[in-house]
Amino acid sequence: MGKHVLLIEDEPNIIEAIRFILSRDGWSVDTHSDGANAVERVQSMRPDLIILDVMLPNKSGYDILRDLRDDPMTAKLPVLMLTARGQTKDRELAERLGVNEFITKPFSNSDILASVRALAGAG
Repeated sequence: MGKHVLLIEDEPNIIEAIRFILSRDGWSVDTHSDGANAVERVQSMRPDLIILDVMLPNKSGYDILRDLRDDPMTAKLPVLMLTARGQTKDRELAERLGVNEFITKPFSNSDILASVRALAGAG
């Protein structure tokens, strides 16, 4: 597996933090911030894994995840979901939709790095 991440997130500070953490570890990080065309961006970029925010403009991360899992081309793509909403029902919904990892905000740099490395090894 390569080391290309697509970060689908609309919060500039989080984008900057995750890009820094992963770039230092040798990852190529592309970003996208609009839910409406996120699935098309994934299909055109073909990343090795996705970090996906739940609350995005125009389409939720849950809907994006559902669309990715419904498409044979992206059904097995590792997805790490980030959310400020860490309630059990949010985690359960993400798991029902096929998320690989789920991290709540605020997160630690080491948690992000460990999750991304684990997903890359599992892919």
